[in-house]
Amino acid sequence: MSVTEVKPLSFKDQDFYIGIDVHKKQWTISVITMNMLVVKNLSIEPFPKALLNYMQRRFPEGNYYAAYEAGFCGFWIARQLKALGLNCQVIHPADVPTSQKERLGKNDRIDSIKIARSLSSNRLTAIYIPERLAEEYRYLNRYRKRLVQDQTRIQNRIKSTLAYFGFAIPLAYRNRRWSGAFIQWLSTVEFESEFGKIAFEELLDQLQQTRSRISRVLKKIRQLAKEVSPFNIIVPLLQSVPGIGFIGAMILATEIIDMRRFKTLEALAALVGLIPTIQSSDEKEKNLGISQRRNQYLRTLLIEAAWIAVKVDPALLMKFKDLCCRMNKNKAIVRIAKILLNRIRRVWNTQTPYVKAMVA
Repeated sequence: MSVTEVKPLSFKDQDFYIGIDVHKKQWTISVITMNMLVVKNLSIEPFPKALLNYMQRRFPEGNYYAAYEAGFCGFWIARQLKALGLNCQVIHPADVPTSQKERLGKNDRIDSIKIARSLSSNRLTAIYIPERLAEEYRYLNRYRKRLVQDQTRIQNRIKSTLAYFGFAIPLAYRNRRWSGAFIQWLSTVEFESEFGKIAFEELLDQLQQTRSRISRVLKKIRQLAKEVSPFNIIVPLLQSVPGIGFIGAMILATEIIDMRRFKTLEALAALVGLIPTIQSSDEKEKNLGISQRRNQYLRTLLIEAAWIAVKVDPALLMKFKDLCCRMNKNKAIVRIAKILLNRIRRVWNTQTPYVKAMVA
């Protein structure tokens, strides 16, 4: 009696495109191959290994390509999938092509199908995925910014409390920026009950703790800039740019990471958010102003630096005055910020300090 041989299932040389809708408790995936949806609305455990095991079990020996939208989970999924041999992209949610029907009926299944469909037709632009170490350096810098924001909120609460209960700030402290002497005076403010006093003391304690955290984090940032390459090279060079101090240089270095990934100034300006939003139809073109897509840490930094740069760089001042003849100052300073960004790009790429009065 002959035994019929069962040929192992193989999808060798076939491409499978996986759209992942990522959530904390589970992932919803859709899989497309040869322009045909073969898996939809499948929920799996939220682990890269679980996805790879499913694909190898269902479609063994295939070529797997995956994508998911940037969000709370960051880039660790893409890194782990890549380490497992599965090509993975991270994409901006706004870059996924969608229809009105899909927008109205948005759910996990539809989101995963949209991603898989766009990936299979090569209609997605991947986000740059930094190395894990580079992302941790960036995280330290961003954490400092959050601490500064917390400090500002606490200071505003303290000033609001003083105004609410009618405590007048002595004239000697009104123009001083939260000096030690001013904080010492705050500790002497008297309330009529211990209950009001305890609430105010808690605010002061929060302020002191936050200031201590900022000091510790800043010390580590300085250590990072001094001891780790390429920060020990690029940060001093960036500080030669008008309006860019130590913190600004570290923000630039940790947010941009690698200037070589930007082939043009326009690509870099798009990351920062210094390009206009244009609507064009037939021969009509409408400028909707500066783009809403931006790196929130870089655009503010560049515009603030531009205001300083026009005061110390004659070439930028001349350009700024010329622009102000054609537009208001706020629009003009955005143009200056883009010019300054180009100067920063040149300083970074040539590894030479900034030179004032360069031709724009």
